[in-house]
Amino acid sequence: MSTRASPTDFSPWWHDPRAWPLAASGGLLVASGLAHVAVWAVLGGPWEGPVTWRKPILFGISGGLTALSMGWVWSKMPERRWDVPLSWLTTIALVIEVALIDLQRWRGVASHFNRVTLLDSVLYDLMGVLILWVTLVSADLLLRAFRQRVDVPGDMLLAIRAGLVFLVISCLLGIWVSVNGDVRLERGLEPEQFGAAGVPKFPHGAVIHAIQWLPLLAWAAWQGGISEKQRTELVLSATSGTGLVLLYALVQTLAGRSRVDASPATAAILASGVVCLAVPVIVTARAWLVGRRSPPPAAA
Repeated sequence: MSTRASPTDFSPWWHDPRAWPLAASGGLLVASGLAHVAVWAVLGGPWEGPVTWRKPILFGISGGLTALSMGWVWSKMPERRWDVPLSWLTTIALVIEVALIDLQRWRGVASHFNRVTLLDSVLYDLMGVLILWVTLVSADLLLRAFRQRVDVPGDMLLAIRAGLVFLVISCLLGIWVSVNGDVRLERGLEPEQFGAAGVPKFPHGAVIHAIQWLPLLAWAAWQGGISEKQRTELVLSATSGTGLVLLYALVQTLAGRSRVDASPATAAILASGVVCLAVPVIVTARAWLVGRRSPPPAAA
């Protein structure tokens, strides 16, 4: 039989006073990112490059999803005295970060690695401070997820912990991307590159959304009627797959290789990661399909 949580566990999490600022801003940021898709469709322009509509689109959606996830995780934590102010400060940091990226694109200048004018340099440094704050808050949530009681089933707890680990790693890699870029910029080199062809933002972006997909997998498996023990195994497999994808991205980047210029060894790492990620998805999808095809129980 499937182990199911109490219905009270699924009351609207955004009603929590620590969660609703992040939930509201998360929805706003996602909407902003999607709105810039329409702007790009109308105004056109390249997808890649230092001045592109890609950044308002991706940072809006990514920042919004991160805000929503942080609010949801916060709502599962025991209350702490300074949680509400911390939540508000994190909300403000994420909104200002995305707003500055949007502002620079609408000004027609690069948002990152741009020190052409004093204003550009100040805005870029401010972005770095804001992301450092979000990183510290994410690390605090991670420590609390391991040290405090979190009122969720075991498989969801594993998904939350692993997702926060990957979020903090991604934030730290984002800081490294900025530091590496500044060093290269001073040397007159391409700031968004490492070595011959490495892409520092590749490992940064590869796992930043594990805090969404791992809990989503746990929820979908629960909805599919899978037992808690098997759900935990599925989340563990997906966590391993995510770690292998991160390892692949790191090795490729540090070796100065592009995303797709894989050696046999790194290709094997990536293939193993894809399998570890695909198996839980297939098992969960099958559980959903079998559940939908099963006839309703006969009336007593």
